[in-house]
Amino acid sequence: MVVVKEPVTNAVRAMRAADIRYEPFVYDYERHPGALGAAEAIGVDPHLTVKTIVLETSEGEGVIVLMNGDHEISTKNLARLLGVKSVHPASLQRGRRWTGYEFGGTSPFGTRQKLRTFINAEIAGMDRVYVNAGRRGFVVGLAVSDLIRALSPEPADLAV
Repeated sequence: MVVVKEPVTNAVRAMRAADIRYEPFVYDYERHPGALGAAEAIGVDPHLTVKTIVLETSEGEGVIVLMNGDHEISTKNLARLLGVKSVHPASLQRGRRWTGYEFGGTSPFGTRQKLRTFINAEIAGMDRVYVNAGRRGFVVGLAVSDLIRALSPEPADLAV
């Protein structure tokens, strides 16, 4: 068995500062991209992985949505909730400027700017999930209660 040292990212620093206990998993992102790939690589149900999606409103505001790995976001429901005309995925440049992370490695912890954050309501009722920890191929398992305590995301039914 090969032991890989856990990366120390802004997300890890933020989780440590918030006194969050987590279990790190490092895997080959090229072989296992995305939330579904992460689930396969670490051997968990894809529903337990949480995607950190950075979106932009028609007014140019950044928003983060935490969504189950096996679901998609209803941008229409999110736009309605926000009271804006539309919501679309942020560009790579805006996403990186707002969060400090590359797509595929975006964590809700330790973002460069504090963005309004929503959590799919179903996740809020779960015990444990697996989220990106600030680098492609690096996820952590943690208690949902810790995620909610540290990020104060707004629960909403946003799955398609």
